[in-house]
Amino acid sequence: MPTDKTLSLAEAMTRYVRDGQTVAMEGFGHLVPTAAAHEIIRQGVTGLTLARMTGDTLVDQLLAAGCVTKLISSFVGNSSAGSLHELRRRIEHHDPEPLEFEEYSHGGMVARYAAGAAKLPFAPIRSYTGSDLVALNPQIKSVTDPYGGGEIHVVPALNPDVSIIHAQRADRAGNVQAWGMLGVQQEVAFAGGSVIVTVEEVVDDDVVRSDPNRTIVPSHVVDAVVVCPRGAHPAPVQGYYDRDDRFQREWSERARDAAALRAWIDRHIRGTEDHAGFIASLGEGYWDRLEIDEQLSTPVDYGRRR
Repeated sequence: MPTDKTLSLAEAMTRYVRDGQTVAMEGFGHLVPTAAAHEIIRQGVTGLTLARMTGDTLVDQLLAAGCVTKLISSFVGNSSAGSLHELRRRIEHHDPEPLEFEEYSHGGMVARYAAGAAKLPFAPIRSYTGSDLVALNPQIKSVTDPYGGGEIHVVPALNPDVSIIHAQRADRAGNVQAWGMLGVQQEVAFAGGSVIVTVEEVVDDDVVRSDPNRTIVPSHVVDAVVVCPRGAHPAPVQGYYDRDDRFQREWSERARDAAALRAWIDRHIRGTEDHAGFIASLGEGYWDRLEIDEQLSTPVDYGRRR
């Protein structure tokens, strides 16, 4: 029988996330591991280096809760809804303390994860030619192409101590299936020292075997599987719920006031026992407007021997 890797969210964070680690939490506007970030806040983890390509409300919350001292990212902003004001306070005014910020392009971050996943020391990237990021970030270096192509920029491999991703489903052994916009979910999982996957649901092995091409991360890479319905909110999960645009817009206004932001965290995150408590704290009927209509994919016949 395959090993059962299912844990509660609290158990997974307690077992694998420690003060001072480098933690990657990825999901490119979709499949964002928000509930995992909330549990890190509940457990009072501090001194983290957070790797996240798209800085968003998750970043603002972890910063305001005092969990993160360094950010590795390639975009910071509340998507189409405005600014991340806690992050801006840290970078622009060192309020309440400075934030170390290591900046790359999206392509640079993808290259770092890909190198980490392949267990290579670095990855070449062509698009930094002429970019000001080369002057701003000493981690971006150049080497001579041994095949005669001249100088090319390279970025170092990124191998987080812990990689955390969200997905639609997994089996109990940790075979993870996802669809829709995948971002770097696969690369960051293979690059991580430990891998925690939160999912909307755990399914039987036969479900995974019936559609093997949806498996983006195999079980041997995964350390913990956490059943966490609505665990990506306010980001969407294809086939489960829509993006919460209202929450995003309200966040940009709420986060302008540092005290109001911390009061929200105290009430909705620290003041709740778990993710189910967070969901309940948003109020009855909250999810009605995020429901989606069914849109099934065309069946695929994989066939088999007679």
